[in-house]
Amino acid sequence: MTRLNKSLVNMALTATLLTSPLALSEEKQLAVEIPENSVLSDGVLTKEELARYAIVGQQQLVRLTEKATEEYAYELTDQNANMPAAWMLLDDGETIKRINIDEQADQAPAQMRILMYRAALKSIARRGKINAAVILYTGKVKEGEDAEALVIEHEHRLGISGNKVVPFHLEGGDVTFSKAVTREKPFQLFYDDKTQAPAHQG
Repeated sequence: MTRLNKSLVNMALTATLLTSPLALSEEKQLAVEIPENSVLSDGVLTKEELARYAIVGQQQLVRLTEKATEEYAYELTDQNANMPAAWMLLDDGETIKRINIDEQADQAPAQMRILMYRAALKSIARRGKINAAVILYTGKVKEGEDAEALVIEHEHRLGISGNKVVPFHLEGGDVTFSKAVTREKPFQLFYDDKTQAPAHQG
């Protein structure tokens, strides 16, 4: 049951990512290496580069989000309090790693952990070590109500930034996800504002 429900939310997340403004195509994964004399060096994208790299960026975010959501779903079903967690896609475009701040965070509350994850990811992102990052945490859909939602903060170095809010329901040890809603989010990790991102220049 849990596996099926995770598949449903992954499909919803994939559809939401691929229909966002930067998604120009649903083509197959492109084996693209960003050349040294292009995006990262001069910081300027031609229309052709934008179209090509936007696809890659979206697909990388989909894969990272699916992996993070799959792992985090198990934590939603246990008896412990849901604490924030974060994952990053390294600059090789393939390796996904979960960040562990348990020693530094110790007894820190959820909101403090989110700030610590943002600071850690920002430090790594500004040094060019990662392509994308996500932070997952839970919260109430509406104040005063019991309904909860999974929040997925995501950023990609090509200029994609947003929050996905996914309502969920727990019953009998299973988690059921509803349709994801995407909200815009200011850049916090890779850039200070969106005008610095390659996809928003020109």
